[in-house]
Amino acid sequence: MRGRTLLGVAVAVVIGGYLTTRFVSHGYFYFASYVILQYIMLATAWNILGGYTGYVNFGSAAFFAVGAYTSIVLIKAFKAYFIFLALAGGLASALLGLGIGYLTLRLRGVFFSIATLALAVVLQTAVINWGYVGGARGIYILRARSVPFFSSYTEFLFFMMVVFAVLSVAAAWWIENSWVGRGLAAIRDNEEAAECMGVPTLKLKLFATTVSGFFMGLAGAPFPYYVTYVEPSSAFNLDYAVNSLAMPMIGGTTSWAGPVVGAILLGAAQQIATVTISSAWNLLIVGVVLVAFVILAPEGLVGLALRLARKRGA
Repeated sequence: MRGRTLLGVAVAVVIGGYLTTRFVSHGYFYFASYVILQYIMLATAWNILGGYTGYVNFGSAAFFAVGAYTSIVLIKAFKAYFIFLALAGGLASALLGLGIGYLTLRLRGVFFSIATLALAVVLQTAVINWGYVGGARGIYILRARSVPFFSSYTEFLFFMMVVFAVLSVAAAWWIENSWVGRGLAAIRDNEEAAECMGVPTLKLKLFATTVSGFFMGLAGAPFPYYVTYVEPSSAFNLDYAVNSLAMPMIGGTTSWAGPVVGAILLGAAQQIATVTISSAWNLLIVGVVLVAFVILAPEGLVGLALRLARKRGA
């Protein structure tokens, strides 16, 4: 019954996203909403590995950028349709996640985190020296002049990000409420004990890195059409790595809802700061809020709400 209810909510969100494009014409609304939806995907994808499994990934920007540059390659080579770009970007990052997971998941703790950070540095260096995708000077991408059923390409991108964000959250919900989620939670709590109990730890960790990579790549695939000019420093921006880690921690890492709550609140705060003060304040906001939550509510907003509800029930 709960699954049917959430399915209904997901369908309602998608329909609401399309209806929004019929009644809202303010350009900045779509600009800001796209960024927030993008962070919902990144935070949810990060949480599948970092929250459910306990393996902290500092290389989120690398997976995001792989999705973006996969799109650029397909646009230049084949002028591929948007849906093929999106799927290809997700699959490329999924394969990267599977490969990196196989090579590094035998490392634990800080060693795995350092390996993912090094991945981002290596890939950015490779892209800087890859002339086909623009190299260090960047590359311009032309959008289609019109899209069926939408007034502008910006509205189309917004709607597709609504669909992608719903898919990523639905995947996280399924993982959390399945035997896979229970296995990942056992790894997070005590990996040695999980192995002794017969949990296929390596297979589950590879599954988590692959799914996490897929949704990060899917978030990055529309990026070239969103900004229309892509350079390595924008695709590998530190903001993606910091926000994808901070948002789940602020919202709560043990629930699918935590990354969504954290991304909406922190993403909205950053957009307000960008308009009213300066975008340079974004990382400062993230740092201050994250430190405050680590001290005052280490379980995140969702965990804090559940703890307060249990106290009232008692």
